[in-house]
Amino acid sequence: MSETSSSPSTPGRQRRSWLATLKVYGQPASLRMLALGFSAGLPLLLVLGTLSFWLREAGIDRTTIGYLSWVGLAYAFKWAWSPLVDRLPLPLLTRWLGRRRSWLLLSQVTIAAGLLGMGWQDPQQALMPLVWCALAVAFGSATQDIALDAYRIESACAQEQAALAATYQTGYRLAMIWAGAGVLWLAAQAQGDASGYHPQAWRWAYSIMAASMVLGMATVLLSPEPAPQPLPPSRNLDEWLQGALVAPFADFLQRYRWQAVLVLGLIAVYRISDVVMGIMANPFYVDMGYTKEQVAAVTKIYGVLMTLAGAFVGGAMALRWGVMRVLMLGALLSASSNLLFAWLAGQAPTVLGLTLVVSADNLAGGIASAAFIAYLSSLTNVQYSATQYALFSSMMLLAPKWLAGFSGRFVDAFGYPSFFVATACLGLPVLLLVALAARIKTGADR
Repeated sequence: MSETSSSPSTPGRQRRSWLATLKVYGQPASLRMLALGFSAGLPLLLVLGTLSFWLREAGIDRTTIGYLSWVGLAYAFKWAWSPLVDRLPLPLLTRWLGRRRSWLLLSQVTIAAGLLGMGWQDPQQALMPLVWCALAVAFGSATQDIALDAYRIESACAQEQAALAATYQTGYRLAMIWAGAGVLWLAAQAQGDASGYHPQAWRWAYSIMAASMVLGMATVLLSPEPAPQPLPPSRNLDEWLQGALVAPFADFLQRYRWQAVLVLGLIAVYRISDVVMGIMANPFYVDMGYTKEQVAAVTKIYGVLMTLAGAFVGGAMALRWGVMRVLMLGALLSASSNLLFAWLAGQAPTVLGLTLVVSADNLAGGIASAAFIAYLSSLTNVQYSATQYALFSSMMLLAPKWLAGFSGRFVDAFGYPSFFVATACLGLPVLLLVALAARIKTGADR
């Protein structure tokens, strides 16, 4: 049964006023997700973008920096240990905090310790200790994502997931500003007027980043544990492995049967236009002649704010009109906004033009992300929420990331305008998949 056909039978959704719809953002669950989203967004740039800046300033060659970006693969393969996070109790912690909060606190402590360890390393003297600390941060961050997704899904009904996703994205994006622009500002302040590379400045900046994880830890300690989902008893290791590893995937296939192929196909390609285009965005800005200050101001600060606006708009629209309608709108807007970059490629570089295009692109991306997260949440069974959501969120990046690896070769062969048009065309099959998936009944319809 489709979202469209089920909407007339849900009068509560239609009678909800815009004021009542927006009040969901002030509820305790939404505010908790704001703080936990900040905790989730903080580590990403600190082991990827910001770290590459630090390493380059320390004189590490670009080839090595490129290899070290593989640290981020922890996020793509988090599904491999998600069954442990979903089912394995932690000694003492689980009895004290519950299944979800115990894993959240452990992962946050791991992140903070890893960031502190990174700050006290000097890559000019020894690179591998820094790499091991970065791996600890990435592993802790991916584990936090698993536990946090499960916590969010189990904390509210399917109709409210879009709102929680919107506040989660808000905290996440604010953390990325802090971990991107903020850490550079802290290092610059610590360095003062001195020029060149100063490891003490980075030590100070990363120590502050580690301390920033206290916000997430405090939120976990002060938040309620979701109602525990009953787990079937396991008499031996084989039964435990069956319940932890096999049952979550068997449950999904049993619920959706042949339609699981359609659902997984949609998950695998929904963000393909954004991801493939995004790889060439920064090279495009450089080749167009925009300065670092212009790109930072427009894309890293103003662009993030527009993404947040899109997330809130998308969350509110999903509550009012249903997830599948907004999922279709987000797919259409995300693909169409790439055509604006093709237009920008033919213009003389102006800050106004860049601002307009980035605003439209990030607004569309925020709407699409809020609806997509709500859709993924609606597919999960709360009994296996951590494992199933980790699988979905990992799958949505594998194909786009692989294809994005060829984006530079395409630009060299055909130029930026053709590249942006081609990435927009990648979104056309997504529209068809959304239309077909709308006929499948999920938690968003209940």
